[in-house]
Amino acid sequence: MYSGIGDHGERAAFLDARALIGCRHRLLLDATHPQVLTGVAEDAGVQQRREAAAAHRLNVRDTLVTADPDAWTVIDPKQTAAQRAAATIAAMEAGAERIWGGLLPQESDTGRRGGCEILWHDGDRGGYIPVVVVNHKVSDPRQPGPSDYHPLTTGLYEWAPKPDKHVRTRPQPRDQQRLAHLYRMLQRHGLASPALVGGAIGYHFDRILVHDLGPVLDDYDRRYAERISVVRGELPTVPSKVPECRQCPWWTRAPEEGGKSCEKWLIEQRDVSLVAPGSRAEVLRRHGVETIDDLAAWTGEDPEDWQYEPFTETVVTARAWATGAPLVRRVEHVRVTRADVEVDVDLESFQEHGAYLWGTLLDGVYRPFVTWDPLPTEDEGRSFAEFWNWLMQVRADAAAAGKSFAAYCYSRTAEDKWLYESARRFAGMPGIPTEKQIQQFVDGPQWVDMFQAVSDQFICPNGKGLKKIAPVAGFHWRDAEAGGEASMAWYRLGVGFDGGEPDMSQRTRILEYNEDDVLATKTLRDWMTDRADAQVPGIADFARR
Repeated sequence: MYSGIGDHGERAAFLDARALIGCRHRLLLDATHPQVLTGVAEDAGVQQRREAAAAHRLNVRDTLVTADPDAWTVIDPKQTAAQRAAATIAAMEAGAERIWGGLLPQESDTGRRGGCEILWHDGDRGGYIPVVVVNHKVSDPRQPGPSDYHPLTTGLYEWAPKPDKHVRTRPQPRDQQRLAHLYRMLQRHGLASPALVGGAIGYHFDRILVHDLGPVLDDYDRRYAERISVVRGELPTVPSKVPECRQCPWWTRAPEEGGKSCEKWLIEQRDVSLVAPGSRAEVLRRHGVETIDDLAAWTGEDPEDWQYEPFTETVVTARAWATGAPLVRRVEHVRVTRADVEVDVDLESFQEHGAYLWGTLLDGVYRPFVTWDPLPTEDEGRSFAEFWNWLMQVRADAAAAGKSFAAYCYSRTAEDKWLYESARRFAGMPGIPTEKQIQQFVDGPQWVDMFQAVSDQFICPNGKGLKKIAPVAGFHWRDAEAGGEASMAWYRLGVGFDGGEPDMSQRTRILEYNEDDVLATKTLRDWMTDRADAQVPGIADFARR
């Protein structure tokens, strides 16, 4: 998204598909105060994902074009935008079979601009089908079986969509919105396939997922009309807390001298989104609830359109925030699974390339199982096998001694994902468990998610992440920058991912961060067992007034 000079010399606003998903207020600030972000370092996590996506697109391009060079017209990325757009239109008008790197002419009247990794000629109906290449999963594997719906997929080298019983679609609204955006741009030139479909090649690069654009276009048109109005200054916006805020430069940066960052503005306004972020705040505002104090003072019936956690808890969250209470007990007595032998587990992964480190804590001793070969690498299978067999041996030894056993993590989603992925990817290597063995373990009572224990028993006005909860229990990380996104940057340096010499100090930093994570989990568990009842107010202390 940016502004430029229109056909008649006026300042024109342009919008690409990336701006269709996300915060409207950020969209306005980016459009009206671009100079403020000049020279501002991009968020490390955002930068890493952008670079990984660029590398993925290059790999897809080289693989596809090399396999059948005569079928492809590659638009030179070094040309100017105007030259690339002209070359793209010329290639389509000439009936090119497949076009890589196409750019469509920007539209000064509608404000649309955009390009597409692949424009695939529809040999049956005419026109072109847009296919985007993305660095996230677009589908998940599934066992073939009866189903009311199977997504359409096609191979990478021919367009022949058919129901695919081996995958299920992952919801990716951003892909569908981008494809709808490109369809409208192709349609303007009479070059859109009447099939009304688009495609997406995801991270695994094994097939093209086919999207039906018919049901998407009305929503896209409404969304686009709203967003372009924001950029043109026709639709005012104000800050509201959403997940995107965590990585947004405007969260802590004022758009102009003497102005306020989004965070400062929200706190000064005591905005309700601070305790009910995202769509929750939108629902509350429809009922006249603008501030935390409005919510804390709620005395009526629950809103009929509230579809989230019990509304009573939302009111309690507001009251707790207003009094500075970091946690509120949902239960009379806090409980957590304990065992004679307890192991804490935390992994570190790098994007979708793999899990390079499984950190453990047993009897106060930290044991990392790690590979420093840059991912992806077969050595990841070796480190995973060593971790798994060590963990299973500790469990077996406990059972042989007549002792109980439990392994703990914080928010099991990532651990479960990489346990299954590792078993699947390295199947057949020495020491690698089967997926069934993984399932038996993670579905059993000995695999304990501390995040779930916290979620079930506490209301958390400031968030449920380990970095938010463990300090309440008295734990603090050694590294002030510790976090998942930061560790990605440390990893790149630690293994020389970009071609440089490995930085051993960054490896140490990663290991200390991982060790602190498992120590934090144990500290939290001990605190929940011994002191939480006395130190955390109960929900009755914030009963409705």
